[in-house]
Amino acid sequence: MQLTIILLGAVLGLIYGANTDGFIFSSDICLFAGLTLIMPTLFNVKLQDIKLIFEYKTVIMKSLAANFILLPIIALMIGFGTQNFGIAAGLFLLSVLGGGGMVMHWIKKSDADTSIGFILLFINLIFVSLSLLMLHIFGIYTAEYFGESYSDERNLSNFARAVITLLIVIPFIASRVVLFIKPLKNFIEEKRSYISNISLFIILFYLFGLQKSQLLFELYTFEPELIFIAIIAVLAFYFSIFIVSKFIYNLESAQERAAFWHSITRYITLALVLSTFSTNTFGVSMILPIMFAYIVQIPFAIFMDSKIVARRLK
Repeated sequence: MQLTIILLGAVLGLIYGANTDGFIFSSDICLFAGLTLIMPTLFNVKLQDIKLIFEYKTVIMKSLAANFILLPIIALMIGFGTQNFGIAAGLFLLSVLGGGGMVMHWIKKSDADTSIGFILLFINLIFVSLSLLMLHIFGIYTAEYFGESYSDERNLSNFARAVITLLIVIPFIASRVVLFIKPLKNFIEEKRSYISNISLFIILFYLFGLQKSQLLFELYTFEPELIFIAIIAVLAFYFSIFIVSKFIYNLESAQERAAFWHSITRYITLALVLSTFSTNTFGVSMILPIMFAYIVQIPFAIFMDSKIVARRLK
């Protein structure tokens, strides 16, 4: 169902943009995503759960090492192989954005530790500024390899502050307010799947309807081979992170299963928002791996969930 919504939102957005002047990017889309996709996931985040960071520090450190060291290295290796600055940047951005809107669904479904899952979700959101800094460093040190110039005209560090405010601070404060309004909290939790799907459709329709997104048509016309390269790169990336994650996590542990999901799933919607903002810097091909990640990640997560459940029933 969600894959259908994703494809419908992307296709209709592209059609809308192609037949109109398209949308102009506004950071308000980050606020919308924060309130509709992130805020409901924060209801179960309790300040007293911070003590779990010390109790399960090994799991937390494993997750951080995977998301900010191992996976970026994998993305770099595959990205260099593509010989395209934008595709490599898109993969790298995916590698430093762990978890996502669906991660808690998979954590609950596989009977993993939801408390650790929420803590890791919150940590990954707090570390968005680190993710953007790493993307900036990626641009500085790899542009020459790809024969491109790198100019951070929009200053990713300033954008990081806006992202933290719109995707972390405001949603967290809003979640604390909603907790005091029981009928509203119950309604949001009851209709959460509908709210999530509708929000995802609106966000994708908007992002693919942007004026910049129409450059994908030019890319397809002049460099169609990049479509195939991006698909292969995304498949190689997800296969690689599965191998690494299966090796470093003990799936018999509920806490490590939660960390496992934060490694094999990427925050694709946030990556798409950030990549749309960064196409002037890295090129429109940056959107390609993130676009194909939607198509790969959901079936991949369904397959992994069935394997984990089958293994636990033995």
